[in-house]
Amino acid sequence: MIGKQDRWQRHLFIAGDIDQFIPEDHILQRVDRILDLSWLREEVRESYCEENGRPGIDPEAAVRLMLAGFFHGVVHDRKLMREAQVNLAIRWFAGYSLEDRLPDHSSLSRIRQRWGEERFKKIFQRTVRSCIEKGLVSGETVHIDATLIRADVSWESITERHAEQVVAENNSEEDNRTEDPLPRGPGRPRTKREHPKKVSSTDPEATLVTSRRDFHLEPSYKQHTAVDDKEGVIVDIEVTTGEANEGQRLLETVERIEQTTGKKLGRVTADKSYAHGRNYEGLEKRGIDGIIPPERERVKEKRIPIRRFKYDGKHQRVRCPGGKSLERANRTKNGWFYRARKSDCSACPLQKRCIPETAKARVILIVDGYEALLRARRRKNRGWDEDTQRVYNRHRVYVEGVHGEGKTQHGLRRAIRRGLANVAIQVYLIAAVINLKRLAKALSPRPYDGDWYLIIRNRLGAVIKQFFGDGVEKLYSALFCTA
Repeated sequence: MIGKQDRWQRHLFIAGDIDQFIPEDHILQRVDRILDLSWLREEVRESYCEENGRPGIDPEAAVRLMLAGFFHGVVHDRKLMREAQVNLAIRWFAGYSLEDRLPDHSSLSRIRQRWGEERFKKIFQRTVRSCIEKGLVSGETVHIDATLIRADVSWESITERHAEQVVAENNSEEDNRTEDPLPRGPGRPRTKREHPKKVSSTDPEATLVTSRRDFHLEPSYKQHTAVDDKEGVIVDIEVTTGEANEGQRLLETVERIEQTTGKKLGRVTADKSYAHGRNYEGLEKRGIDGIIPPERERVKEKRIPIRRFKYDGKHQRVRCPGGKSLERANRTKNGWFYRARKSDCSACPLQKRCIPETAKARVILIVDGYEALLRARRRKNRGWDEDTQRVYNRHRVYVEGVHGEGKTQHGLRRAIRRGLANVAIQVYLIAAVINLKRLAKALSPRPYDGDWYLIIRNRLGAVIKQFFGDGVEKLYSALFCTA
């Protein structure tokens, strides 16, 4: 028989609480059991006036609204408040009943401006601390990587920084007349024309960068992420402009992680963009195994490579394949230039293979941490052992997986507001959401966890592994939800 539903039925009263209409396995239900924001009121009390003004939004309710939006991928405040009007789960999670009036979307913007990014950073750090207390962070292996976040600007706002330079030069023209010009360093004079830097007039802190050589530049910010290997918890995060070099921030990230977790790191994985000699050397001094694939050595055709030059780090000397010594010439930000004598190169039988026809002597750059870089190259050339390769394979699953999760599910692909501080707030809240998901999954009871079920599951698992080996362990874990 075909049923019929009266769509226009009206109820004057509805008995019961609002939470009875929200499923028990709903993500906001599960997060509400482990989320503690009782400390937030005292943290932001100094940002409010105790005597004047009308009562503002409860701080915990405001943060819960923001978190609920990122949980559902609703990143804009106006759309979030429209969704909260009809979404019972968001209303209940933020502490609003059906008859309560929700705050205006502009109130959330004022709260972010009033609190500042440091307080939202503390919200993220609290989630890290909760994961550590529940045993979700081992601190043994950490995966580090960076990703770009497209800035919230249009292409029409991209301009060249010509007018700003002219104004600055005109304002300081009188001061520059009395100052001596800066001395030019050693080497040839600069002949390459410097191209004007392009910036956005609406968001000057966003810089034009790209993560691929075959893709055009885009105004972006950069998120530096560190993920623990045990449960995929984000233990450290930082936001910079897009042109910041992630390889130069590795050691600072490691130091912050050890301070946050209170544990000594054992292994750190990263991609080739972190393969700097200074990073290898710094990790070795800390006693950390740096699983970072070094970049291939740049070798020009018909030229003797740098690896043929023997470097003595103790006495800071370089000896060429012809047996002659190279002297230190000048310092750069990454290392020292070593220059050979013209008389040695002119009489050397390897001159044609070593230096170009227009040069008179060989010059090589010995970067900081060069010996540690050579050890990393030898280790990679010999082949990583099975355990090292396995750990590095998890790098893509964890840290790159976190970036993909944030961009596809929680609105990390594009900045929703302008300015480095606003982008940092967005990043901290999304990272807190991802950590809360990990925490809720670990603490939520698994289905069918009765005593009889556990006995049958364990015995059946033992029989399967006995006859079929460990190759079906993943299939067994997937079927019985043990992973």
